[in-house]
Amino acid sequence: MKREPLFNIPPVIIVLLVALALVHAVRTLLLSDDQNIEFLLTFAFIPARYDSSIVPGGALPGGFGAEVWTFVSYSLIHADWTHFGVNSIWLLPFGSALARRFGTSRFLAFFAVTAAAGATMHLATNAGSPYPMIGASASVSGMMAAAMRFAFQRGGPLNMMRGHEEQDYRVPAIPLIGVLTDARVLIFLAVWFAINIVFGVGSLPITGSEQPVAWQAHIGGFIAGLVLFSWFDGHNVPPENMPPTQPYDDTGATRH
Repeated sequence: MKREPLFNIPPVIIVLLVALALVHAVRTLLLSDDQNIEFLLTFAFIPARYDSSIVPGGALPGGFGAEVWTFVSYSLIHADWTHFGVNSIWLLPFGSALARRFGTSRFLAFFAVTAAAGATMHLATNAGSPYPMIGASASVSGMMAAAMRFAFQRGGPLNMMRGHEEQDYRVPAIPLIGVLTDARVLIFLAVWFAINIVFGVGSLPITGSEQPVAWQAHIGGFIAGLVLFSWFDGHNVPPENMPPTQPYDDTGATRH
């Protein structure tokens, strides 16, 4: 069977990265300071938008529409090129694995749903906060979690000693209950949550901003990616048709 090149990136990932880069380039190169602020107020996720005692109706641009679209649009905005670069580094491997497994439409829907889940968790834990939240990290965290449902399986894409084939991304996934019994997945989960808790408890600041990382959004996206993986997975192929698997699997905005 023909093997794929090691760095064969799915087109949807390239398009997504280009879109994220263009959004940031337009903000930093074409918009004035006032226009940039207006842009953030319209498309960033702001918990205070949902508390009329803090922000009266109509005080923020976008109206009711912004109350809906900012659950996703915030994920397309980044604070600076470093912020964009860090998210891109993680999006490339995990996003590529999911895009190959899900296909373009399911992948984009997954990106939007995990972004919304991250915003929901942020809203629940930061109610009334006036600080805008931006960044794709909630969705990237969801991609990491979802990839764990199949990447550790025998014959899966974590085997770095051979070239990857399409079937490497379509091995049967670990059932959700199996995640709790797979030592490799549990170690990954423990390390991931520990890193995010350190950011949260330590209130580690972001370069160029006094606002801490929106770690709750990371966790919201991660949990959604782990739990909702099966909603998007179109490759629940009977094991006899697949390789053997192991038993269960500068703006002041808060960025993440």
